[in-house]
Amino acid sequence: MSARVVFVAGLSGSGRSTAMAALEDLSFYCVDNLPPQLVAQFLALCTRTSPPIEKIALAVDAREERFLSSLPDVVAELRSAGTEVELIFLDCADEILEKRYRETRRVHPLSPTSVVDGIARERALLSPVSGLADSRVDTSSLNVHQLRDLITQYASGEGRSTVVNLLSFGFRNGPPVADLIFDLRFLPNPYWEDGLRERTGEDPAVASFVLENERGREFFARLCDFVGYLLPHYDEEGKAYLTVGLGCTGGQHRSVAVARALADALRGEGREVRLEHRDKP
Repeated sequence: MSARVVFVAGLSGSGRSTAMAALEDLSFYCVDNLPPQLVAQFLALCTRTSPPIEKIALAVDAREERFLSSLPDVVAELRSAGTEVELIFLDCADEILEKRYRETRRVHPLSPTSVVDGIARERALLSPVSGLADSRVDTSSLNVHQLRDLITQYASGEGRSTVVNLLSFGFRNGPPVADLIFDLRFLPNPYWEDGLRERTGEDPAVASFVLENERGREFFARLCDFVGYLLPHYDEEGKAYLTVGLGCTGGQHRSVAVARALADALRGEGREVRLEHRDKP
């Protein structure tokens, strides 16, 4: 049996270490930043061990510019020799990368004085590598557990229906990073009703006020139809997670009520759903 080699590339802060850890848990032999001139020799050594090492993961770092320029030739040579080669590229929105660096207080490896400059330079360096990718993963809206699940699913070949992440929020605090965002500020607002203002959309009286009226019923039916139409297509494309943002003004009433109702509807159809209320008191 020929070796299976998975290259893991991506922007710093996009989750490369998490992806490599997931592969290691799947019994891949993992190596970081192996010089290009040593890849063939290293793989030859792997085949001569007893038993042979047949699953290998190699992390690609933009700091090794010589490796980046040589990678297309390395991949072509390995494939011509009968090696099963795959390249996973981890991408992420610039603003999310900046936030992650601020939160961890780390400096960017390509620009210690400016995270923004480092991201721009790294994105340019990785452009040719990105074009080689067999699988691209945008980690902007994924936490470490979701990314590990996604990599595990990809590497093990186990298909799974798209998981739906429902996120209620208030536009007052800014929109989240999501695949789809729905503005619910056109629905009746419980904030202006005596007895409902201090409650949340999880309260049956608030949910009834939002959804049990002509506009609310029609909207929710159309929302369910739209999401129901999209999900089978995302399943076919192998999309692991779909993040849907549902926003109202403050994130307490309308968005919470609709997110919870949609979660119940999707779960009733057997869909795996994760529900989060970002701004609910």
